[in-house]
Amino acid sequence: MGKTIRQLSEELKLSKQGINQRINSINGFRSKHTYKVKNHLEIDNQGVKMLANFDKQKRQERQPNRQAENDKDKNIDQILLKQLDVKDQQISKLQKSLDQQQQLQLTTLAENRQLKNHIQELSGLLESSNSTHQQQLNDKDDTLSNSANSSHGREKNDKQNGNKVAESGKGQEQIHKNKANKSWWHFWQK
Repeated sequence: MGKTIRQLSEELKLSKQGINQRINSINGFRSKHTYKVKNHLEIDNQGVKMLANFDKQKRQERQPNRQAENDKDKNIDQILLKQLDVKDQQISKLQKSLDQQQQLQLTTLAENRQLKNHIQELSGLLESSNSTHQQQLNDKDDTLSNSANSSHGREKNDKQNGNKVAESGKGQEQIHKNKANKSWWHFWQK
């Protein structure tokens, strides 16, 4: 024997409207599990079990959907983790490249400093060599000019002495002039 909607609502602690909603949500329920007795609608025992287990059945229907969603989420998580691993490897490679580039730059700077110091040392040696060479040239020029001046002075002196000898008869006046000339040449040589 079946149960009425009122009996079923008291038993399941649901309203009549809740029972009707459950009946309407199951396809073909009215035609298979309900019948009329006088003015009442009664539900057979199999229909009562179906309505009593309605929540469990809905949960079971939802569970595969949840499982599929969980599987999908797990797949997405795995894909994201793989992508993160790839990105970590790329970052590691870039970091190594950056470190190598910085090391090369530091090495290049050190080599440039060494070359600059070496060039400065060579420039200093070259300047001291040039100044020594210039000093030697100056000394040589001074020696040449001194010997030329002394030979020129000797020639003049010889001429003057020759003039003195040749003109010794002219008197004191001529000697005085020669002394003045000699003093002037002497001043010029210094």
